[in-house]
Amino acid sequence: MKKLYKSSSNKMLCGVCGGLAEYIAIDPTIVRLFWVLFALMGGSGLIAYIIFAIIMPEKPADMQ
Repeated sequence: MKKLYKSSSNKMLCGVCGGLAEYIAIDPTIVRLFWVLFALMGGSGLIAYIIFAIIMPEKPADMQ
């Protein structure tokens, strides 16, 4: 079963978008663009990013 982790290799701030992109197997740039659009629509994307940055675990060292 796949698990969602923050990306350690493809990150800009905390690795949330990179981790989501790895999980759903798409380009991280697409995830980042959607995240910016959500952030511009009332700020809910920014709040969601902060929550994800807090609750998403780091990828274990043996999985990198």
